[in-house]
Amino acid sequence: MQGTVDGFSYGLVTPVASFLMACLGGALGLRCTTRSLRHRDTFKAGWLVLGATSIGTGIWTMHFIAMMGFSVQQAPVDYDRPITFASLGVAILMVGIGILIVGYRGATALTLVTGGTITGLGIATMHYLGMAGMRLHGRVEYDTATVALSVVIAVVAATTALWAAVSVHGFLASLGASLVMGVAVSGMHYTAMAAVSVHLNGAGTPRPPPPPPPRSSCRC
Repeated sequence: MQGTVDGFSYGLVTPVASFLMACLGGALGLRCTTRSLRHRDTFKAGWLVLGATSIGTGIWTMHFIAMMGFSVQQAPVDYDRPITFASLGVAILMVGIGILIVGYRGATALTLVTGGTITGLGIATMHYLGMAGMRLHGRVEYDTATVALSVVIAVVAATTALWAAVSVHGFLASLGASLVMGVAVSGMHYTAMAAVSVHLNGAGTPRPPPPPPPRSSCRC
């Protein structure tokens, strides 16, 4: 049985709130990355770790705020806690690797592409691992072409955000970079959710009501 999927159960509330959270995490993380490039001492690693934590946490929070608006009409949706928190760790780890490459190798074309690719893949990995933790009476399937498009969006936008953070200075540049990061995460998320279809199993389909008891034919 095909499940009826709704990604906007609360209207624009969850998309707007999740986008703002992604922008906030991106702004803090990218500013930390920029600050790390100005340090050659022991504080450099600290700024990079803080930046990775900010971006990774922002991505993770954005995803689950957006998922608050996701529902399947015929089945309740729950989440496996270990997998859910593992997706947070993966986001911070992979984003951290991408940021460390840029922070320690400098803002060259090769490092930006490499760091942006790893950061974008971290965004996509966090999303699909978080989706793997979803529990319902059925199975989730994906359209392969749309999944590939979502990964490309994440990689391109993450690379652009890193370039803007380390190459252009000033408040407006930082604001623009954080908006690009917000677009990367939100665009990847909702593109990926467009690939989702839910097939319910027998446990998730409503059962017909039992027939009424037969009437007695006795007229005594």
